[in-house]
Amino acid sequence: MSDFLTANLASSSLSSLRVIFSAALAFILSVSIGLTYIKTFRGLSYSRNFVQAVMLSSIVTAMVIHAIGDSVAIGIGTLGALSIIRFRTNLKDPRDIIFLFAALAAGITCGIGAYFMAFVGIMLFDIAAFVLYFSQVSKASYFDGILRFNISPEELDIQKMSEILKKYCKVFALITLKEIAVGERLEYAYHIKMKPKKTSEELINELKAEIPAMNNVSLLLQETTVEL
Repeated sequence: MSDFLTANLASSSLSSLRVIFSAALAFILSVSIGLTYIKTFRGLSYSRNFVQAVMLSSIVTAMVIHAIGDSVAIGIGTLGALSIIRFRTNLKDPRDIIFLFAALAAGITCGIGAYFMAFVGIMLFDIAAFVLYFSQVSKASYFDGILRFNISPEELDIQKMSEILKKYCKVFALITLKEIAVGERLEYAYHIKMKPKKTSEELINELKAEIPAMNNVSLLLQETTVEL
């Protein structure tokens, strides 16, 4: 009986050490992924919450893989539990999806005990990201600014605003739209690329003149920030 208890305690101790090591290695690898994301990001601003999610997701994944083990029943139960969770966050940038999948892959490989594969794979991923960052593939910037403003839904003239943006911008795209002031106003954020002979001051002045209901109009460019 004592031998049985000793064997169980030894097995539990080894299992606990393996779980701790797996989670720690997964976290270290996902931190390297997050730092690589920050260093190779070419946009105007990145989401800190997304970076933290990348760094933490591998720990959760490693724990889930450890919990499932070789049990098909537990795996199906876990899948059923996750299926009732509705994930509402949309990742519009394919690059964000790849970095998140890399963190999940780190957690999975650490969870199954493939530590060498996890380490080598993530190191190669980080190196490849930096190679692409410094190569000609990433040199051109599609957008060079973010235009933000808020306005009451009843006072917004979408057609007029689109005409003004087409006049001053080569391209523009809506990136965020959210309610503020308890739903009384909407805050818009657009990615834009200015036309060569147009200035940010002219764009902001015309928006304010043609649509006076706009508040907190700001244009953040890679070179400078203009607010009115």
